[in-house]
Amino acid sequence: MKRPVRIVLAAGEPSGDRLGAGLARELKRRLPDAELVGMGGDRMAAEGVEIVQHLREVAVVGISEVLAHFPQLLRARRRMVRRFTDEPTDLFIPIDFPDFNFGLGKAAHRAGVPVVYFVSPQIWAWRRGRINSLRRWVRRMLVLFPFEEALYRDAGIDVRFVGHPLAASVVHPGRLALAETVGVDPDQRYVALMPGSREGEVRRLFPILDATARDLLTTHPELRFIVPVAPHLDLKGDRFIFHRGDFPELLDLCDAGVVAAGTASLEAAVQGLPIVIVHRLSRSSYAIGRRLVKLESFGLPNLVAERPLVPEFIQDDCRPDRIAAAIRRYLDDPHHTATIREGLAGIRQRLGGEGVFERAADSVIELLQQSPRVP
Repeated sequence: MKRPVRIVLAAGEPSGDRLGAGLARELKRRLPDAELVGMGGDRMAAEGVEIVQHLREVAVVGISEVLAHFPQLLRARRRMVRRFTDEPTDLFIPIDFPDFNFGLGKAAHRAGVPVVYFVSPQIWAWRRGRINSLRRWVRRMLVLFPFEEALYRDAGIDVRFVGHPLAASVVHPGRLALAETVGVDPDQRYVALMPGSREGEVRRLFPILDATARDLLTTHPELRFIVPVAPHLDLKGDRFIFHRGDFPELLDLCDAGVVAAGTASLEAAVQGLPIVIVHRLSRSSYAIGRRLVKLESFGLPNLVAERPLVPEFIQDDCRPDRIAAAIRRYLDDPHHTATIREGLAGIRQRLGGEGVFERAADSVIELLQQSPRVP
C-alpha cells in the first residue's frame, strides 16, 4: 500500500505563518491526502498542517534574546531534525527565517530530503555570501521579488519567481465607505503617518513624524493625520487619528503618506499611495549596517521599481523639513502625483498579481513528481 506524500514545512515568524498557510491550502487542494507537518503557527494549523513545533518558542529577535532562549531553540531544532531522520519525508519547505532554517535545510539535505526554500533571505541586501551555502543544499528557490530571480539564476540555483501576496490583496472599498467606517469627514485631506510596529522603531520615528505634521500644518492647516498603530503601542497626539487594526484599505482616504522602510512601505505602494520612505536606526546599528548592507536604496518600492520612484530619507537625512517638503509636492503638484501613482501601479504588476500560492504549489508538485522518493 502506498503511503501518502509527506511534506515538512518550517515557519518561525507570524509573516511566515501567513505564507505557510497560503501554501498549505493550495497543496491540500492539489494533494488532499498529503501529510503536512512541521513548525508554524495557528494559521498553518488551520490549513491542515500538523504543528509539532509552535513558532512562539522560536520567534526571537536580537543576540540577547537568542542567548536567553538558546536551550529552547536547540530543542526546537532537534525536534524538527527528527522529522527528516526518523520519518519518511518527501520534501522540506523552509519559509524565510534564515538564521534557524539554514540549519534545518542542511540537515534535510544530509538526510536526502529535497529542499524547496520559500521566500528568499535578503542576500541582495546583506551577507550575500549565504548564496554559496544555499547552492549546496537547495533544490529550488521560490522567490517573492522579480529582481531575486536573476540573482539566483546567475548563481546557478534553480529558481521560480512566484510573486508577492501583497499584489493580490489590494482592496479599494471607496472613500465614502471608509470615512463612514472610521468616523471621519470624507471631504477632509489626510496624510498617513506610519512609524512602524516595533517599539524601538516607533520611538525613533514618531517624534520626527510629529514634527513633520506640525511643519505641514503651517502651510496646510486643513490637514489631518491618520496613524495606524499596532495593538501593543500607546501613542497620543491631538493632531492625529489613531487607527488600530488592518490599515491598507484605510490608505484610500489619504492623499500621501510617510512610511517606515519595510513591508509597510510596499503595502502602501501597491495600494497606490504616494509615499515618502523614512528609516532611522540607532547610531551604532546604522554604523554596522552601512558596512554590511550593499544597497543604494532601503525602500522596497524603489527596489522593485529598479529606480528611485519615491523619496527616501535615511538616518541624518530623516529630517522633518525635508519630509514635509516632499509631502507638500504630492499635495500641491497634481501632475507629479499622477506620475508617481502610475509608477506605483507598475510595482503591483511587477509583483505578479494574483495566484502567488497557486504558482508556489504548482512548482512544489512539479518537483515532487520528479523525485524518486515520492511513492
